[in-house]
Amino acid sequence: MTGSGFDSTKIHLQELLSDAEKGSLQLPDFQRGWIWDDDRIKSLLASISACFPIGAVMLLETRGTRVSFKPRPLDGTEDSGVEPDTLVLDGQQRLTSLYQALMNRSPVKTRDSKKRIVYRRYYIDMNLANSSEADPEDALVSVPEGGQIKKFGGGITLDVTTPEHEFKRHLFPMNNIFRSADWRQAYGEYWDHNPVQMRIFNEFETKVIKGFEQYQIPVIKLKKETPKEAVCLVFERVNTGGVSLTVFELLTASFAADGFQLRDDWRDREKRIRSRYRVLNGLKSDDFLQAISLLVTRTRRNAVLGVDKPTSKAPGISCKRRDILNLSVADWQRWADPVEQAFGQVAQFLHGQKIFRAWDLPYRTQLVPLAAIFASLKHIGETVGAQRKIARWYWCGVLGELYGGTTESRFAHDLPEVVAYILENGPEPITVSESNFQPNRLLTLRTRNSSAYKGLYALLMKDGCKDFRTEKPIEEQLFFDESIDIHHIFPERWCKSSSTVGPEHYNSVINKTAISARTNRQIGGNKPSRYLRSLEESAGIDPSRMDEILASHCIEPMHLRDDDFWRFYLARAVALLKRIELATGKEIALDPDLFRPDSAPSTHGDGSTDWDDTEFTLEVTS
Repeated sequence: MTGSGFDSTKIHLQELLSDAEKGSLQLPDFQRGWIWDDDRIKSLLASISACFPIGAVMLLETRGTRVSFKPRPLDGTEDSGVEPDTLVLDGQQRLTSLYQALMNRSPVKTRDSKKRIVYRRYYIDMNLANSSEADPEDALVSVPEGGQIKKFGGGITLDVTTPEHEFKRHLFPMNNIFRSADWRQAYGEYWDHNPVQMRIFNEFETKVIKGFEQYQIPVIKLKKETPKEAVCLVFERVNTGGVSLTVFELLTASFAADGFQLRDDWRDREKRIRSRYRVLNGLKSDDFLQAISLLVTRTRRNAVLGVDKPTSKAPGISCKRRDILNLSVADWQRWADPVEQAFGQVAQFLHGQKIFRAWDLPYRTQLVPLAAIFASLKHIGETVGAQRKIARWYWCGVLGELYGGTTESRFAHDLPEVVAYILENGPEPITVSESNFQPNRLLTLRTRNSSAYKGLYALLMKDGCKDFRTEKPIEEQLFFDESIDIHHIFPERWCKSSSTVGPEHYNSVINKTAISARTNRQIGGNKPSRYLRSLEESAGIDPSRMDEILASHCIEPMHLRDDDFWRFYLARAVALLKRIELATGKEIALDPDLFRPDSAPSTHGDGSTDWDDTEFTLEVTS
């Protein structure tokens, strides 16, 4: 059967294994080694002996194809140096296991029930295989490479260390299944051609050996015109190894066919980047490739248009999988160094935003357009004016939560728009214009799962919040030396003891800020008025200075000293929204009523409160 991009047929198992032995059938280099366990191999052999289906395999034509991958032989075969005609996309473990068990003279590398690497030889009990009542799997015998199965205590329960022992037990070695004539001759001589014994072998030959020789496997063969993107997609959908194929691994195999070792080159770059910048410890190879793809496609597009504006009339800027798979070795060699340098600029920029660890990154995905932007701007990206505009775009993306879904199309806008925004004083990038922080989002920001939660934490440090004990601004060294992290302002224990403050409020980012581990231990579960006095006494800070420190965290000091959670909560929500306005350059409609809880405490006998009399005078400066 023929499809538009593939052929479907059946091929004899012996032919497939012979092709593997000759080297005309190999694996693409992106196929990972993955060992089947002993029981699974026995089950596979038993299925074929009973003529049960074992599933189709998928092959890719390679000779004369436009899809070039570095090949490698199946494990157990010799590297013949032959250029393969086909590569195995699906069926690697089945074909490898079958080759080693049926064709190879060496023991099969496998795993036991405890996942330990062991080596086994496989035999089939001819008497059981001939029986119509026996389970085919019971006829398969797995024997350690030494040829003996020992029982607990050291006794030997099975010995097949010599052919004579095999003959005596009627155990046929499976690696003779396609070359059984010599074993049959020796078997007959051992039994002096006794008709009863020869009848056992003859029946076994008819039922099992001929079955293996005639066994056919359904084969789907992708045509040589199949593009790389389709090969990658097909492999991911059929891969049963449990580990998805990355675009980097596919490109590695493609580059290797041109003599370039992408994996080695990337390993060196990754080591340099991670050793220098803790904030980039989570950077992945695919992120690096996406940044290169943005720059390559932008360069190609600009060469066609002579401009740097979005258009649908020429190849566009893109970093989707198909675009990455179309990268050449020359593209990598042209852009890898500038992109590596740009990621260094990205790290410095993030440090300026008080983001020091990969753990605290709001979006790892936003690193990709950031690197492409810095690579395009070069040293201009380090100027004050450029940094200010990049920061606005960055915080609009973080606080607008715009990089959580499919991001490639946004990246394609980010690169030319931010560059034009800086170099040509162009219009606001789409990421800026689309950013929209809703005030009620503050109520639901409670964990690090949210980018805006981590972003607000960094934004407070960027805007100058000071350490509670030392009064120092939180810079990188202090951040790590003092183990700065996100902690409650009104302690959780105190809030739980209150009848009016629930977890939806005290766990909100409104009640959290950057506090050192030592300070947090000193705070404990005490009410704010008590822990403030303790901090002031132990650190020698007078109350007015402490008030300034609290204000740097958008905290109204009076509310903390009065242990007034609800006025603190409302005032801080308003102050945080003002900080967000400053960072994004976008006005937020402030609605204090949004943060008034149903359980707000009454201050008058008639149930009314002084809430409306509360004034919020905390100044927020840029």
